Amino acid sequence: MPLRERTIRTPALVLRHREIGEADRLLVLYTEQLGKIHAIAKGVRKLKSRKAGHLEPFTHSTLQLAKGRDLMIITQAETLNAFLPLRENLAGVGHASYVIELIDRFTYENEENPRIFHLAIRTLERLQRAKDPLLVLRFYELRLLDLLGFRPELQQCGLCQAEIKAQDQYFSAERGGVLCPNCGRSTPGARPISMEALRYLRHLQRSNFQQASVARPRPEIHTEMEILMQHYLTYLLERNLNTPSFIRKIRHLDTTDHVPPAIEND
Repeated sequence: MPLRERTIRTPALVLRHREIGEADRLLVLYTEQLGKIHAIAKGVRKLKSRKAGHLEPFTHSTLQLAKGRDLMIITQAETLNAFLPLRENLAGVGHASYVIELIDRFTYENEENPRIFHLAIRTLERLQRAKDPLLVLRFYELRLLDLLGFRPELQQCGLCQAEIKAQDQYFSAERGGVLCPNCGRSTPGARPISMEALRYLRHLQRSNFQQASVARPRPEIHTEMEILMQHYLTYLLERNLNTPSFIRKIRHLDTTDHVPPAIEND
């Protein structure tokens, strides 16, 4: 949507920010009406600033933007949802950060896509109340890939086009999806994928969230899907993501925290 007016009011999701000057902040936003943009929040680091709390990462706010000489200027901000439950622990922060990192990495400046905006907001809302946040994230990855034009092929072999049978297969990021055993074994970089993991990924890909949320993958299948999806995303981006390693560290800490202390002998 080309910006012809001097000001615009739009819902936005704060992706990240950095400090500039003595009191200002440069923000990267994903907005409903303009897509991804950079904007300046002037004086936001001053103690009396009323905008600061509305412009934290992964906050959903309504913003009033004015067209500046080089960048948009945030003149008003009002929080719609700060996703406070996600800020209460490191795991929630990690999951929310992953949602916004994928949007930040995969989108370009000023490319409008309201469906991506609404997908991100719905995903953060789901994460707030999710019993299985990993399932929410896998659903999000697959839906985002659909919207970006990178939908992985999970129904037939990406080389010979044969229908995938009920047996363990291979996955090739370069070929954009699953390969049958014959093609997979001869394709450099193809990774094995169990039929169980593939079945769950297919279920998530073809279902709405209500249908998808009834899935109950075993922990090892969750891990397999996570590794596979991050391999594919990294291939598409041609660079590593930052948040997955943070999430793994937090997961390890949570596991070690629950290990019972050793019993000392008298």
